[in-house]
Amino acid sequence: MKLFNLDSVHPSWRSCLNRALKTLDLHYLQKLYNSNTWLPGHNNLFNSFSLPMDQTQYVLLGESPYPRAQSANGYAFWDAAVQELWSHTGLSKTVNRATSLRNMIKMLLVAEKKLDPFDTSQSAIANMDKTGLVTTNADLFNNLLNQGFLLLNATPVLQIKTKRQDAMAWRPFMHYVLNDLLRFYPKTQLILFGKLAQIITQLIDTTDVQIIQSEHPYNLSFIHNKQILALFQPMHLLRNTK
Repeated sequence: MKLFNLDSVHPSWRSCLNRALKTLDLHYLQKLYNSNTWLPGHNNLFNSFSLPMDQTQYVLLGESPYPRAQSANGYAFWDAAVQELWSHTGLSKTVNRATSLRNMIKMLLVAEKKLDPFDTSQSAIANMDKTGLVTTNADLFNNLLNQGFLLLNATPVLQIKTKRQDAMAWRPFMHYVLNDLLRFYPKTQLILFGKLAQIITQLIDTTDVQIIQSEHPYNLSFIHNKQILALFQPMHLLRNTK
């Protein structure tokens, strides 16, 4: 399958992706290839597979790309339009507008013991000592990649008018990719937020895989989820490692 350029894909994934693409409808793929109206676009479609397969310890699954070209970069949850994380009032305006990202950062601050779980307000974040913390969204998500997170959207393509059809079209691809990864690296953990868990668990052929489920980060309760805090606390994802 040579409809798409796999230059951004790590070599360890290429054989898997070529076989996975063959499970998709050729007419559907040809329509994507001939169009430039979908996100994240031809150049970004497989960016998440830049992480080597043997370095993948977690698969953090998102639903679909962001519906804005400046935000969708081929990595789940990574809003490329968000740059600076902090401002003199707390979180930056762009972070505050991105509800899920805002709650994820607050959760990480609580996990890092930088923030009182009973006060995650803007003023509390403004008064917090940010010495040694990452300053940009790119730094945060590069830390996720360095910790072995495959940031994969369950529906890698977003076409607004055919959103449901896209989701169904990519299910065979996701089934192949996830099971191929787990066949070689069975200790890989799947992290599923919200209703997506109901879909993904149907695609996994083995019952031995470790699946971590929680509410979607859109919910305020995500900030205080004990299982999620326990998972992320040792990773120190907000620390500046440069």
